[in-house]
Amino acid sequence: MEQCEVVELTTDILIIGGGAAGCYAGVRAKEENPDVDILIVDKAHIERSGCLAAGINAINAYLNPGVGPKDFLDYIKQDSEDLVRDDLIYTLAQGLNRAADKLEQWGLPFLKDEEGNFLPRGRRSVQIKGENIKPIMAQAVRDSGVDVLNRVNITNYLIEDNRVKGAYGFSVRDNKFYSINAKAVICATGGAAGIYRPNNPGQARHKMWYPPFNTGAGYAMGLRAGAEMTTFEMRFIALRVKDVISPTGTIAQGFNARQVNALGEEYQTNYEKNTTPLRLYATVEENKAGRGPCYLDITHLDTQENQKIKEMFLNMSPGILLKWADREIEPQDEPVEICGTEPYLVGGHAQAGYWINTDRHTTLEGLYAAGDVAGGAPKKYVTGAMAEAEIAVLDALEYIKGVALREKSQSEQLTKEFERVYAPLQRKEGVGPAELEERLQKIMDEYAGGVGTNYELHQEKLLQARKLLRVLEQDLGSIQAENLHQLLQVHEVIDRVIVARVLVEHLLYRKETRWKSYQQRIDYPQRDDQNWFIFVNSVYDQQTGKVKILEREPIELGDLDVS
Repeated sequence: MEQCEVVELTTDILIIGGGAAGCYAGVRAKEENPDVDILIVDKAHIERSGCLAAGINAINAYLNPGVGPKDFLDYIKQDSEDLVRDDLIYTLAQGLNRAADKLEQWGLPFLKDEEGNFLPRGRRSVQIKGENIKPIMAQAVRDSGVDVLNRVNITNYLIEDNRVKGAYGFSVRDNKFYSINAKAVICATGGAAGIYRPNNPGQARHKMWYPPFNTGAGYAMGLRAGAEMTTFEMRFIALRVKDVISPTGTIAQGFNARQVNALGEEYQTNYEKNTTPLRLYATVEENKAGRGPCYLDITHLDTQENQKIKEMFLNMSPGILLKWADREIEPQDEPVEICGTEPYLVGGHAQAGYWINTDRHTTLEGLYAAGDVAGGAPKKYVTGAMAEAEIAVLDALEYIKGVALREKSQSEQLTKEFERVYAPLQRKEGVGPAELEERLQKIMDEYAGGVGTNYELHQEKLLQARKLLRVLEQDLGSIQAENLHQLLQVHEVIDRVIVARVLVEHLLYRKETRWKSYQQRIDYPQRDDQNWFIFVNSVYDQQTGKVKILEREPIELGDLDVS
């Protein structure tokens, strides 16, 4: 490769990831202390990066009148089979409406009733016109004075004296390698897609529920550094409109669509309860029983509702409109077929991520986590990720008062990471990232509960997944990149493989079925509170390549001061 420039930067707080959590953390820091140096680094561009890149049509974590933080916690516990971090959910719930109000101040259009109140979509959500939510947040970041470094992929933390003091990364456009020194670091990189074989093949493989460019980098960096992770086994699988993967909540909640099987029967009432995992599980079971396909029935829509549903999908998922137009039909002409997606790891809908305290500090000194990369608090969504980021950055501002910046140096650690990052570009021959990514996804789909096996898990197949992943990990030593763009894809595959390995260990360890479809052990089909009402955590040993599993007791709300 051409001569590569090593660029050393310093900042007070480094924020890795420019999604909802990262942007809000930066702005809130500057509001509290305009003199503090804040740097957001994103491997894409904060204008359209992260989960909100395509827009949304609702704020799904909002406390409407009559709903308080305790009510929000109770709902999430009921939907998540009771096992969640009460302390994390309760504390972020206190900031949900504040985050929503901030979005409105920045210019995000909220739908309102005649009295000027936000228009609810449910007890805990409100309607918005959110196609431009990400550009609006990016503008707020620019206006705040936060520094932004786009098109730089962070690869590992900079660690000295058992403390995170920054991070390393490379430009995906220029021959520049970055060593960024910071007093504190906030990881806000999102969750992980692309670990399992996707619903749609070939050129449509990125037509998925979770952003295909969220590839688990934050998890992988934490694992390599020895951070404690939690609840990887609670995967998230979205129930979505088939093929276009448009959200079903827009239809079910917004237009009271009946969820029916091919016989026209409303099947959800035949299953034990109506929670997010059970709606997916019921749909899978109906198909297995020969009563599929399954649908959301919108044939009752009138002309006005027909137009409204189109407008709502334009704010976040226009693909379904193109499908209707291509077939020359209106939404009301036929029911919409639904199916489950491939599994994802995501701490904002499920609860895979860093094990953190209520200040959002991880088990690594100097490192915080917020948003989808932080574990223990499912269903936080956009405003929950923002509230969590606010908690993290406010504590980080206090933390850095007693921290000095490290002196710049061409350390052995820098040299080692530089060589690791660029090694695939130096190889004259080898295997490309696409081939190894396909191998990973095939292993996970067939042996670790992918869509091809109805998400079902059992020990023998998981042991085979463990074995095949170790072989794949060894083959990563021959991975090759021909340019910087492909080098980015290489590191995305490398990160996914370590995340997949840890995921399989979690799936093996929990010997019960706590979350049907998300974590469904057919060899242990029952929920077992007596033995498994615990958090399954893990620490990866970079030297040995082994995963150590830990058990952590739940933190009940009764243990907290909620006055």
